[in-house]
Amino acid sequence: MSPLVISTLLFISFASSSLARSAKYSVLSYGAKPDGKTDSTKAFAAAWSKACASTKPATLYVPKGIFSLGQVIFQGPCKNNAILVSVAGSLVAPSDYGLIGGAKNWLVFEHANGVTLSGGTLDGQGAGLWSCKKSGKSCPSGTTLLEFSNSNNIVITGLTSLNSQMFHIVINACQNVKVKGVRVSAAGNSPNTDGIHVSSSTSVTILNSRIGTGDDCVSIGPGTSNLWIENVACGPGHGISIGSLGQDVQEAGVQNVTVKTTTFTGTENGASGVQISDVTYQDIHGSSGKEIAVKFDCSKKYPCSTGIKLEDINLTYQNQPAEASCTNAREAASGLVQPTSCL
Repeated sequence: MSPLVISTLLFISFASSSLARSAKYSVLSYGAKPDGKTDSTKAFAAAWSKACASTKPATLYVPKGIFSLGQVIFQGPCKNNAILVSVAGSLVAPSDYGLIGGAKNWLVFEHANGVTLSGGTLDGQGAGLWSCKKSGKSCPSGTTLLEFSNSNNIVITGLTSLNSQMFHIVINACQNVKVKGVRVSAAGNSPNTDGIHVSSSTSVTILNSRIGTGDDCVSIGPGTSNLWIENVACGPGHGISIGSLGQDVQEAGVQNVTVKTTTFTGTENGASGVQISDVTYQDIHGSSGKEIAVKFDCSKKYPCSTGIKLEDINLTYQNQPAEASCTNAREAASGLVQPTSCL
């Protein structure tokens, strides 16, 4: 082969490799400072705008360090469906809860398909607002730490979420979402700090995660279907709850939920639900903070009567067998089930 042909092939190979690589946008290039003091909100928004506008796969990169942020809205739709948000550092909300406490969200991705959020620590610094609420004073309701809304094909992996003012991670009106290797932590007496809340979403998977808060580890709202929860360590908190349903006559129910190989430690309820169908709890172990560890509290008009299965459940209360409570619910049990079926 002649040298000319070799050179041509090398050029074609190099050009193809360059096109395959994603565009990379570091928040430092847009003015972010990893000093824990400088407000980097505008820098993060600018880096996202560039990544979202890219016509090829893009990476928004957050290096090591502490970045102070106000509310950031990562708005789509974008011109590509493959954005990696790679976080090596920590993102910290304002210590003054009044600055964002009236906002619905601190960090929110809207209409942003194909986003992978990888690594990093998100610190909501919610302790001040929790104290305000406990004092009985007039306080803001608080903000959700992270939300994905109206977004599809989402991955959240290796993330640590700390001390949210309210809910930590919300998945709302999304399809095909995978949450894996996530750690969520807040004080056991912190109010309304649900770990992961899923509503109006389908095909959501939560895997290999550890969640301990002052409220539900995972809460499941109206319109949720095809939810899979596996290998989750839960506690402290209220356990895994399907609830707050039936407030609207036209409200969608919850269908096809599986909770598998999950451990509860010191939770107020292991698992509870209302107006649900096709739900399986499998290989669940641990301790309950209350005597009733399994509770199905369903309405008389819309009973939980279809496909509720308990398989290999072992929950205790103060080293004694826990109890179950069922209202307008029908279930099937197999293997060791403790607490014993309440029907």
